Amino acid sequence: MNKQVAMGILLLALAPIGNAVAANPQAAMQAKPDQKPTFAMVLDRSLSSVEHEVVPAAEAMPEDKFNFAPTQGEFNGVRTFAQQVKHIAAVNYMIAGSILSEKPPVNLGGENGPDNITSKADVVKFLKDSFAYLHKAANSIDESNVLGQVQAPFGPNKMTRLGLSVIAISHPFDHYGQMVEYLRMNNIVPPASRPK
Repeated sequence: MNKQVAMGILLLALAPIGNAVAANPQAAMQAKPDQKPTFAMVLDRSLSSVEHEVVPAAEAMPEDKFNFAPTQGEFNGVRTFAQQVKHIAAVNYMIAGSILSEKPPVNLGGENGPDNITSKADVVKFLKDSFAYLHKAANSIDESNVLGQVQAPFGPNKMTRLGLSVIAISHPFDHYGQMVEYLRMNNIVPPASRPK
């Protein structure tokens, strides 16, 4: 596959995120007018957009409600707010480690994160650190390795770095939706929904 086709596929996969990035200029790395965008630049920009939604939402939940989970009806047995955040972080680390073809720098204990990380401060730090590691991974992607196969973090299959990057950008939004629901159930307006 040539570079133009691969770039086109990437841009189509990330198009829905582009509007969110445009709405958050402080998160977007801007290419100079004479500079051609790179895979790393596009992926890192999209990752920043996700990060600037998820981290403030995690910080918005008060410490005394950080382990909140609804228990009525179909919510029985779901992850707590803290567990949603830890899961995002753990998967970030797992995906970044795969992209970099290395073991993540923390002992994750699985896709729900380490059991010893329990306080709000520690969970939020774990989340922020996971995004930093994921940015490192995104910035390692270039034209020579974007379609290279690496070991997937889940199961025996291999995936491309591009495929893992798309998951890394989309997966946190699955859990962000739950986080928003939990915030609103506790009468907290998510930061992204507050008037500017």
